[in-house]
Amino acid sequence: MSYELISLLVTSFLETLLMVGVAGSVGALFGVPLGIALHVTEAHGILPRPAFNRLLGLIVNAVRSTPFIILLVAVIPFTRLLTGSSIGTAAAVVPLTIAAIPFIARLVETALREVDTGLVEAAQAMGANRWQIVRKVLLPEALPGIVAALTVTFVSLVGYSAMAGAVGGGGLGDLGIRYGYQRFLPEVMALVVLVLIAFVQIVQTAGDRLVLRISHRAAPASSSR
Repeated sequence: MSYELISLLVTSFLETLLMVGVAGSVGALFGVPLGIALHVTEAHGILPRPAFNRLLGLIVNAVRSTPFIILLVAVIPFTRLLTGSSIGTAAAVVPLTIAAIPFIARLVETALREVDTGLVEAAQAMGANRWQIVRKVLLPEALPGIVAALTVTFVSLVGYSAMAGAVGGGGLGDLGIRYGYQRFLPEVMALVVLVLIAFVQIVQTAGDRLVLRISHRAAPASSSR
């Protein structure tokens, strides 16, 4: 493999890292509060708002059910408004973030549902307000599940970023399409796949270890109650 292709591989990997990192971080910034809102506004939540919950759930489900390749094209006007272009790494971050937000929200909602309701009831009996329950009970207890949810999201974004490369989004997907497929260089395609697999393994392993560490720290606190 030529020096030029190796340089392109490194650049493409950094573009993928940038897309996944920014989209995942911004997605978490909005997705985690959205997941909390979905949980607390349920009919049996600490702030029941059934109508609001149904509307919010409908919006989240609508975005989640849209195939990413279609979402990629559908948000082009919004992408151009934010970045001034519909192609390139910066432009790909926009649909990646939009796809990540509802994905994270549902996973966070699921993690919060697994928190023992007895803990919430005990906090209410002690006079804790809703914000205190969220901050001191729900989030600490659900933290391992939330970290696991973010890990799954980052892994999924790696695949989405490769798909974005098929329409000029940059990154490893773009490299694989332009050189591996269009220029009939199977060794480039194989190398791109190997790098993506290694990247996913690293992200998943790091996330799993962090979840395990948080779970071990939370266990003594839970047992001391």
